[in-house]
Amino acid sequence: MTVWDDLVGQEKVSEQLDAAARDADALVTAAAADAAPPEASKMTHAWLFTGPPGAGRTQTARAFAAALQCVSPDRALGGAPGCGFCDGCHTALVGTHADVTTVAAVGTQILADDMRDTVRKSFTSPANGRWQVILVEDAERLNEKSANAVLKAVEEPAPRTVWLLCAPSLEDVLPTIRSRCRHLNLRTPSVEAVADMLVRRDGIEPETAAAVARATQGHVDRARRLATDERARARRAAVLKLPLRVDDIGGCLRAAQELVDAATEDSRQVAEEIDAKETEELKTALGAAQGGRMPRGTAGVMKELEDKQKRRRTRTQRDSLDQALTDLTGFYRDVLALQLGSRVALANTDAEDALERLSRGSTPESTLRRIEAIAACRDALDRNVAPLLAVEAMTMALRAG
Repeated sequence: MTVWDDLVGQEKVSEQLDAAARDADALVTAAAADAAPPEASKMTHAWLFTGPPGAGRTQTARAFAAALQCVSPDRALGGAPGCGFCDGCHTALVGTHADVTTVAAVGTQILADDMRDTVRKSFTSPANGRWQVILVEDAERLNEKSANAVLKAVEEPAPRTVWLLCAPSLEDVLPTIRSRCRHLNLRTPSVEAVADMLVRRDGIEPETAAAVARATQGHVDRARRLATDERARARRAAVLKLPLRVDDIGGCLRAAQELVDAATEDSRQVAEEIDAKETEELKTALGAAQGGRMPRGTAGVMKELEDKQKRRRTRTQRDSLDQALTDLTGFYRDVLALQLGSRVALANTDAEDALERLSRGSTPESTLRRIEAIAACRDALDRNVAPLLAVEAMTMALRAG
């Protein structure tokens, strides 16, 4: 199984990256032999992966990183890099390779402090791998200072350093950065391709795989989560009942509170899983005495970790709310399809009774206004409006239609 096998519906992009990885392999081999590099190489020092949510931007970038670090002996016999089994591929895919650094937004932005050590590392030679790979998962979340730091590193990279930036669209990245990157645009995988992947890779029953792939409209990660996580299915079912609970003001306020509470619970669960481990590891690294007493001069470091964890909890809550809003948008899209007599397949077939009820009791114009209200809520959350206020305004707008 090669590193490209898990890239659902991205055959064209896989071919381009496979060719680039082969040329990258040739560049390293030529450098080791002190020979002239091959001409017209398809490899470059910076790549920008764009595409809609669920297309697999990060997975594609990580697969490319694995192919660049591949140490399979088959390469000497003409095999392509990216075998998926060697130590280089495996550690790059699971995130433990010493020369593959991943940067993700802890909060709503990637701060300059988050990038400082990474940019410094990008100017060093690989420790034991073939390339120094810097993977930025949320390039659209770079703020002005961190984006400028990345720009300087991308302008004059070290000879064996590769930057892999992931963002929803070209417009989400500074023009000065994207002009220095090779752009690859990923497309949303088909429902059939996602369902097939869930059956083959995860052993999901075909009927369940088809249902979750249809419900998530080709979003690979969300489809897998729905198929394997009972809590995720329960949360989605609760969200799809919300349109039937906004008949009066009290119902609107209760529904908004429950939606925000569910998102807060999500962030709390993530905190319980990660924060305690991070805190203990840092205390141990700083030499905490038995009984939890910290050495002098370490309070600032601990405060920095607490701030990072707080930003991550905020982002987790916002991401959970955004997922709920995506489910709501899909619900009203199905209502609109029924109202217009469209032949488009319904995504939420498990809520068909509610869809039929709302489609008969409202007009296409009111459904469009409700979809606009959900989009307005998402914009408000992006502007850091208090989540409860933003969601309450949305539920009131859903009631008004």
